[in-house]
Amino acid sequence: MTRNTLFASLGLAAALLLPAAPAPAAEPAGFLSRIRHHHTLTSTVPDNGDQNPYAIVVAPIAAGKIQKDDVLVGNFNDKSNLQGTGSTIVIYRPSTKKMSLFAEVPRNLGGCPGGIGLTTAMTMLKSGWVIVGSLPSKDGTTATKGQGCLIVLDSEGHVAGTITGPNINGPWGNMAVIDKGATATLFVSNTGFDVGAATDDSPVIKLATVLRLELSIPEGKPPVVTNETVVASGFGQQADKSVFIIGPTGLALGANDVLYVADAIGNRIDEIREATTRTTSAGVGRVITQDGLLKRPLALTTLPNGHLLTTNGLNGQVVEIDPVGGRQIAARWVNTNKAQTPPGSGNLFGIAVTPEGDGFYFVEDDVNTLALAR
Repeated sequence: MTRNTLFASLGLAAALLLPAAPAPAAEPAGFLSRIRHHHTLTSTVPDNGDQNPYAIVVAPIAAGKIQKDDVLVGNFNDKSNLQGTGSTIVIYRPSTKKMSLFAEVPRNLGGCPGGIGLTTAMTMLKSGWVIVGSLPSKDGTTATKGQGCLIVLDSEGHVAGTITGPNINGPWGNMAVIDKGATATLFVSNTGFDVGAATDDSPVIKLATVLRLELSIPEGKPPVVTNETVVASGFGQQADKSVFIIGPTGLALGANDVLYVADAIGNRIDEIREATTRTTSAGVGRVITQDGLLKRPLALTTLPNGHLLTTNGLNGQVVEIDPVGGRQIAARWVNTNKAQTPPGSGNLFGIAVTPEGDGFYFVEDDVNTLALAR
């Protein structure tokens, strides 16, 4: 055996004895890649004719009129299709495939400045209370916009109180919630500060905020605000003739005490760190992704794989995002109505993951329906 052959043989033997190098870790599978179908579940129009479904909440418990896993949907427009005048919340029950009325809030509710126009800011707590935002208008335009409030409803749909104050003005976006039963923390965006009548070139006003509300929930009594902190501020908000108002809409909680914000005006997703503990505003936080597949991101939710899912306001797509790397994973068409350009533009708003984590509920404003993708 030659010297070179001996070395080659020894090298081969050593290689056979060494453990194999670990394979690169596979990236988490995209959530949207597993979605196969989407279909309409129910009309969201109650007997009073309210339209324009916005908020979607999946019930965490059974209480009063509500069964666990029921889907609550709020309406922003009245029967005349005037924005900021909707007053109803309906229930869709997956087990029976039926829709029913949960609540019809009095339009001139005392304690809610400006009246009633139910927004995407809605949640149901484990204690059975439902909290929903109002950004009201007298005539369907921002020229008559009121300050609004948060409305507290019991599980039978009756008004139990309101939450108001200088930090609450046009509560707008879907809430992010930490619910511990006897206490809860709510995050809600506010888009009404100094907004006037919409024009053809309404200015962008950088006064929109995200407010953290800490609640105490006494046994059998409505929630009480124990502390409030503006954790983010300076987002753009803009009066708009066709969509009423544009501003930060989606809020979702992630790992490591991070709150994600869908900034519609900036066409981006931002992160606010130390969301539950900070005592001052983080401004607009840090941008994690911008532009690309995003077309005015609106509602936002956290997926079982840790990714985010947002609805686009300017087309009929939903977009999946990996917030760790800020990577836009994929977009999927869920509304392709060609009556709008691009298809589905302005038709999507609220979104919520199914209890099983295998799909998501969404609303189609163009036809006033609740739909399911899975």
